[in-house]
Amino acid sequence: MARAKGKATASAAVGALRGVGKRYGEVTALDGIDLELEPGRVTALLGPNGAGKTTAVRCFLGLTEPDRGRAEVFGGDPREPRTRGRMGAMLQVSSVPETLRVREHLELFGSYYANPLPVSEVVAAAGLEGLEERAFGKLSGGQRQRLLFALGVCGDPDLLFLDEPTAGLDVTARRAFWREIRELVSRGRTVLLTTHYLEEADALADRVVVLDRGRIVADGSPDEIKGRVAQRRLRCRTSLEVGILRRLPGVQQATRDEGRAVLLTASAEECLRELLAADPELSDLEVVGAGLEEAFLSLTAPAAGEPETGHSQRGAA
Repeated sequence: MARAKGKATASAAVGALRGVGKRYGEVTALDGIDLELEPGRVTALLGPNGAGKTTAVRCFLGLTEPDRGRAEVFGGDPREPRTRGRMGAMLQVSSVPETLRVREHLELFGSYYANPLPVSEVVAAAGLEGLEERAFGKLSGGQRQRLLFALGVCGDPDLLFLDEPTAGLDVTARRAFWREIRELVSRGRTVLLTTHYLEEADALADRVVVLDRGRIVADGSPDEIKGRVAQRRLRCRTSLEVGILRRLPGVQQATRDEGRAVLLTASAEECLRELLAADPELSDLEVVGAGLEEAFLSLTAPAAGEPETGHSQRGAA
């Protein structure tokens, strides 16, 4: 979709937050974080509601001024016109005129950039064929999301910010979106993605950064993040009831899925020995490492003594 451009040097950060802190009244959204975006990679920024993800994105975009520290994009101030012309964004909360048609929106947004992509290319990339003459107010929720994505990429940006981009999309549309992101990155673009779909982060990201209470609590490849959790997932066919499975050593969760038992355990070997002893007829056994979801939950679990009030109440987005 996008035109090939020269890549930044491997050592140069495309964007950076350096010691950035931001408060909203008594709430600390960001607590002195350092984060660099490496060129030509997808960085997934994960965290509970209120962890500071959206505030971090807004600082990168120059839409929010840090209370301390600074944000840099392409080595300069993100508010400079030349810098903004190299960025694209799809934010959680976006407002565009309801009466303008899809084509009109794309032509208008494209006019803000020096070298925008042809409207036909953007329409195809976002899956908007046949909707070019429909007003924004007449689009479904999923169609609106696809148009907002199209507006984010229509300027052929070097750096793209995607804040919960696939919310409201069905599985088919979400997979099509993934293909477009991979295409962008293959052409040297850099993407910062925030998402609540951990499968999405696992599928797309070269790097995962986990925020909690305004601080970075983990930073690494998806495999490195998953490797920080000692849990294992066991799948098998067994006649044992779920209640019995839950009493096996180290089992933290036991469910059934399409006729197979699924156990999450921190003591895989001991659990497996007792499982085989209890059911010699057990079959179709599979043992895998914990997924990104388990790692995420472990990394963002409330500290001892902290009330379970819900992540969304911890701070600003």
